[in-house]
Amino acid sequence: MAQNGKLKLDLQDVFDKRIQEKVDISLRNLQLGHAPQFRNVDASKSITIGDLFTAPQGNYQLVVDPPSYNPVNHFLMIKTNGVTEKAVALPVDITKIVSVTFPPFAKVTKALKRLMTTSANVFGFENKTGADLYDSLDDVRRAGTLNIATKTLSTTFSNGVSVLSLIKELRELRGDRFFAVVEKSLREETIHSVNSGLFHKVDESLHHLPPEFEGFEPADSFKTDDQYGNLQLSFFRKGDQFVADIDIDDAGGLGHIFQVLKNHFTGSPTHPYNIHEILIKHQHLDPGYRFDLKS
Repeated sequence: MAQNGKLKLDLQDVFDKRIQEKVDISLRNLQLGHAPQFRNVDASKSITIGDLFTAPQGNYQLVVDPPSYNPVNHFLMIKTNGVTEKAVALPVDITKIVSVTFPPFAKVTKALKRLMTTSANVFGFENKTGADLYDSLDDVRRAGTLNIATKTLSTTFSNGVSVLSLIKELRELRGDRFFAVVEKSLREETIHSVNSGLFHKVDESLHHLPPEFEGFEPADSFKTDDQYGNLQLSFFRKGDQFVADIDIDDAGGLGHIFQVLKNHFTGSPTHPYNIHEILIKHQHLDPGYRFDLKS
């Protein structure tokens, strides 16, 4: 059996740029006893590992454990000829974020500016609108708002109208969701879009409105058909008035997109910083903010 295989690794963030730190790498051959390990490997450049067994005995489990990103797990077969190349995407470990750099209010989308300017009754931020409201939000709320604004702006109906444009007023902002007064037509367009496959109806029982929305009754819940990072709209009705609980569901994205080691990722799956990584890597949607990591 040949042990002359080579593996070339590129360890990247969600922007497809090499991470700038040293990592630990473990390989384990699933058929033989070969299990090389490497410590403090510089990931700022391509990493080449030699002396690996090749196919048909070249089936390896690869584990990459970086300081500032979640550890990931991949399976690969080392080719008999040439170099086996593997690009590995690593999602940020949110416990290693020391600060977040957000775009100024002047740089956010026109639709989000409009919505924040018309929202003077956000719970805990009453009488603040526009830039004043945006700048008053803590990092988690601001990140969640940018995530959902980015996703709702990119989710458009057959008439070209976006979900975001049919949201009238923000009423409560949380890291993983927001509650908003919406146009009646948002629910109508969402129901209509089921036929085209944009949304599908889901169980609404886990979604409840905050106490200030007295008298509103559940009026159906819908999710986009994205494999990961689904947009969910849960509607509530009082007469002709409609409000919605709007959130982005992780749907196991960290585990499936990045193959994060089971039980190793940090924070809730729906934490906005984790959703940020899913939106960028899986859906190519950029909420516009950046993480500063521990060096």
